[in-house]
Amino acid sequence: MSESQGSEGTTRRLPVLEKETDPPLDQSASAADYDPPPVLDGDNGEQHRFWSARRVPAAVVALLLLAVVGLFLYDVAAVRAGRPAMHWRRELATQLAERPLYDTWVLAGAAVAAVLGLWLLVLAATPGLRGVLPMRRTHTDVRAGLHRPAAALVLRDRAMEVSGVQSVRVRMGRRRADVRAVSHFRPLDEVRADLDGALAEGIRGLGLSRPPALAVHVRRPGRKG
Repeated sequence: MSESQGSEGTTRRLPVLEKETDPPLDQSASAADYDPPPVLDGDNGEQHRFWSARRVPAAVVALLLLAVVGLFLYDVAAVRAGRPAMHWRRELATQLAERPLYDTWVLAGAAVAAVLGLWLLVLAATPGLRGVLPMRRTHTDVRAGLHRPAAALVLRDRAMEVSGVQSVRVRMGRRRADVRAVSHFRPLDEVRADLDGALAEGIRGLGLSRPPALAVHVRRPGRKG
């Protein structure tokens, strides 16, 4: 049983905490700041891109080399068997012996060979698979990746849950997620602030090794007619 305090009791006034107002956001774009998810002990969370198998270029080069080498071997074997060499090989030997090095066709052939060789070197030295975003490792023996269209779809679904959003278009890059939304009601500042929070949380939920920067653009729908 509690006793009520009479008029002798003193009434204290509770302190009023003034809510700090955020600075007004620009009407065209905003950026969200967020902290990356925690990483494993002894791991900085930085994961390199996945290496592509390069099956198509390797298969094309192998088939071309097999065709050229097989043709030369057949012609050499035919000559050793007493048959005349093929016309194309005699013509090629004549052209290589008579044409100077500064000839246009010789320079063009050398340029094509150099470009093809440089292309093969680039393919061999670069990882490829730009469409797969590396994810953070939760187990040392498991490595996972997320396709960029799938990540963009996840962010789009998160953005559509925000009140006032009519449509969303997400462009997911390796270093930046560009979100363009159309809001048909509510002030743009409020919609954009909610989008910043929802999308930042969505990026954290993706578990990417290198979370992309977030850029949000909100506008009103265009006039019809």
